[in-house]
Amino acid sequence: MIEDPDGFATQIADQVEGFLIALREVAREARPEEAVSILLIAVSQVLLAGGRLGATSDVMLEERFEPDAGADQDLDELRTALAKLLDPIDEYAEVFDPYEPKPELLICRISDDLSGVASALLHGLAHYKAGRQTEALWWWQFSYLSHWGSQAATTLRALQSVVAHDRLDAAGASTRSAAAAAEEAAEAVAG
Repeated sequence: MIEDPDGFATQIADQVEGFLIALREVAREARPEEAVSILLIAVSQVLLAGGRLGATSDVMLEERFEPDAGADQDLDELRTALAKLLDPIDEYAEVFDPYEPKPELLICRISDDLSGVASALLHGLAHYKAGRQTEALWWWQFSYLSHWGSQAATTLRALQSVVAHDRLDAAGASTRSAAAAAEEAAEAVAG
């Protein structure tokens, strides 16, 4: 049982808002060489929130039907900015369900995935800001388990692969240290 549901909702809302701020800042101002490191940290942090939601089994709705959270925000401008910024690495291949006998290979886009995660998180945040903490927690948990958790996880894997290639490939090794990039990214996310 969640000992302090309102406190838990506030913690998740803070992590959600941190992710959304980082995503918008990257789309608006980041240089391509910094964007991947910042996104790697932001996605990792929001997956921590998702993991906490997934490990919680007692988020129960008070009402049978979802109250209207208002119109979903249009994230096309964000998605387009991210696609432009990440152009050379935006597309990646992913296995849809690794437990299928013949797994299906999908072509995904980091920009689409991040926008999808943001959309689901914003929907829950609208409930939270309207004072419906239980509805927000339920929505974040449901959408984590059914949608944004897997999108964020595959995106994290793609971003980690880009960083690994950048840091480990001798021919294309970056002159920036991984520690300096991580420190800047953490400051931007905390921002």
